Amino acid sequence: MAAASNGEPDCGAETHPSLPRCPTAASERGRSGHGRFTGPGRIRGGSAVVAITSPRSPRPLHPLHAILLAFPLPLFLGALLSDFAYRASFQIQWANFSSWLIAGGLLVGGFALLWALVDLIRSGAGRRRRAAIYFIVLLAMWVLGFINALVHAKDAFAIMPEALYLSAIATILALVAAWMGYSGYQSREAV
Repeated sequence: MAAASNGEPDCGAETHPSLPRCPTAASERGRSGHGRFTGPGRIRGGSAVVAITSPRSPRPLHPLHAILLAFPLPLFLGALLSDFAYRASFQIQWANFSSWLIAGGLLVGGFALLWALVDLIRSGAGRRRRAAIYFIVLLAMWVLGFINALVHAKDAFAIMPEALYLSAIATILALVAAWMGYSGYQSREAV
């Protein structure tokens, strides 16, 4: 925008079609901050900030649900890595580590699953399908994790190779559930 010789904006300069061409009396009063506010989208001596909203903005997870969802992926991934270490070294302690990591993933994943169930029940007709898919992925992760815990209860090397496969599938499902929860997959329908 060009400025006139007195430092005021040139009202004849090209501006965006949605912005007024000249400052109004109300906008001339100014605002505190960097520069003087000279109208919508114009700040003399600073920069303008524009916020763009969408009618279908993603529905963020509740902070407690986000915390609960953060645990199953690293716990199941740790169990998978422990299973790989057990297969390579035959040290029984790796199988014990894996069992404890799976138990932790099941504990916290169960609370995330319960939260997803409540969200499914409370969701409106427009969000029901997305909430159901999210719930089903979490349920599959939890059920396979539980079966994996039962397999890990076997004696020594009897857990291989089923434990390795179940840990891999549970880890993948935990990754998908985390992606769906954190990416805003459950978008809010326009009202």
